[in-house]
Amino acid sequence: MSAPATCSARGCRAEATWALRWNNPRLHTPERRKIWLACDDHRASLSDFLGARDFLRDVVPAAEVVTDDDEPDDRAGD
Repeated sequence: MSAPATCSARGCRAEATWALRWNNPRLHTPERRKIWLACDDHRASLSDFLGARDFLRDVVPAAEVVTDDDEPDDRAGD
């Protein structure tokens, strides 16, 4: 059994409940999605950060994207 996925916000170790799927259109193809995970407390701030840059594509429950085979992107802000 693997450890629960944790929030991508800097310094946060809370369990992730949301997956923020995004891409940078200058670097990624339109269908490419990168993932940041968020707890309930950081969903809005991480969404705002990505949205301000027009990177945010959608937000879904983390359970829909996190499996043992998935590996979310590096922590936000690092």
